[in-house]
Amino acid sequence: MEIGVYTFAELMGAITPEQRMRNLMEEVELAEQVGLDVFGIGEHHRADFAVSTPAVVLAAAAARTERIRLTSAVTVLSSDDPVRVFQEFATVDLLSGGRAEIMAGRGSFTESFPLFGYDLEDYDELFAEKLDLLLKLRAGERVTWSGRHRAPLHDVAVYPRPIQDPLPVWIAVGGSPNSVARAGFLGLPLAIAIIGGMPERFGPLADLYREAAREGGHDPATLPISINSHTFVGDPDRYFPSYAAMMSKIGRERGWSPMTRDQFDQLTSKRGALVVGSPEEVAEKILFQHEIFGHQRFLAQMSVGDMPHTDVLKAIERLGTEVAPLVRTELARRAAPAVV
Repeated sequence: MEIGVYTFAELMGAITPEQRMRNLMEEVELAEQVGLDVFGIGEHHRADFAVSTPAVVLAAAAARTERIRLTSAVTVLSSDDPVRVFQEFATVDLLSGGRAEIMAGRGSFTESFPLFGYDLEDYDELFAEKLDLLLKLRAGERVTWSGRHRAPLHDVAVYPRPIQDPLPVWIAVGGSPNSVARAGFLGLPLAIAIIGGMPERFGPLADLYREAAREGGHDPATLPISINSHTFVGDPDRYFPSYAAMMSKIGRERGWSPMTRDQFDQLTSKRGALVVGSPEEVAEKILFQHEIFGHQRFLAQMSVGDMPHTDVLKAIERLGTEVAPLVRTELARRAAPAVV
């Protein structure tokens, strides 16, 4: 299993955007040093997040790393131009020596839609249309395409071309069955974000994905699934204040009640959404989820809220040096043929 980290680069508390970017580069470098496989950076267009252009930050990370894969988490494709998205990530791929990925999603926040002149009434149609164009762009240098929300392309060449052929494009979902089925039918890797509820509730999405892949003529065994969860390798008491502050802040915007300690404790139980605790407890939670999804990648969202940078770095270190070996050893044991 690939194990990695992703972040939305929150800007809570007194930290400046400049300092948050410096911290972010330290997180990427450490993730590679401790043997993690993937680092993801999300896109937001709000005052409480530092990154609106993941490709730019990933390009900086590419210059400071050699091995770790670099992905958006996510690119809000619905409100972006697929030509620019392809060009940007092809550039990151060139800078990184073939380590770039696009994780495309519709976005959990909607600020980018009015910012770039899109109507939320077209939320679903925008994503489907722009994904179609993005996949055509990665399929070949010259593209002919037309749609409703963008000017057509008539035998246009798009450069630069990435090292990877094809450039990996994942579909990220928060629970939409239509998006899951689309990913499977198109034969694209799937990332499922589990940030609330019980992981078992998301199990049918993996079944739907694999069935849609078969209907689309793809072998489900060749299509990876990633589970993306809020994670902290360390004392839950240390994690709770920053997590609760962030979730309560978002909750006020969406009409949710404030996060309580009882809710947090429920989420950190074996069947809850939070992957929090000692290295052994975190490994156990990842392995429990693997029994449900059979996934090939786990991405940990570490720096939630105003979590101190030193705590984030320690959690990343423990994820790579303690959790990952436990998970991989146990998965290898389970996969080994039984001795008769």
